[in-house]
Amino acid sequence: MRGRDEETGEFHDKSRSQNRRDALDVLALGEKLVSLTPAQLARLPVPEDLLPHIAECKRITAHIAHKRQLAFLAKHMRREEDATLDAIRDALDANSETGRREVAMMHRAEDWRERLLADGDKALGALLDEYPQADRQQLRTLVRNAQAEKARNKPPRAYREIFQVLRTLMLPAALGLKAAADEADDVETDEADED
Repeated sequence: MRGRDEETGEFHDKSRSQNRRDALDVLALGEKLVSLTPAQLARLPVPEDLLPHIAECKRITAHIAHKRQLAFLAKHMRREEDATLDAIRDALDANSETGRREVAMMHRAEDWRERLLADGDKALGALLDEYPQADRQQLRTLVRNAQAEKARNKPPRAYREIFQVLRTLMLPAALGLKAAADEADDVETDEADED
């Protein structure tokens, strides 16, 4: 029983309503963790003993069974210390900020790609002013190939390749050096999977 302290009149423990709100917060955190990709999950300070439960929850797709497994995950998460759960929440908030920066960087890369295709050498000169480490010859060749593909109504391979080159070029400034190295590894893995 909760009870009150006879001297101060304060409750000894949290109310049932507060316990339920806390449990629902942990359940919502569990849902977020289950929705993440393995690469995103690896960046979070998730305890090792929770990873199999998260993987099992991802594997189960039947609605009720998934819900039951999610509740089981939340039960294990509630056994963790509050500091651990707070660290996971903080990392998720930081990742959402990183995600916003990455989306903004992708939009910039798309804008540069359109400028390169529309303005050619003039846009390439402006790009090289901003990013001097860019390979002028590679970009010029890709732009020429993309324009030829469009004229011949062929698949936009060079068009996509321009975006990848620009993305790799802009990534270190947008995400910081460590995140850029991780992202470059992910891009190389994705490209290897496509071949």
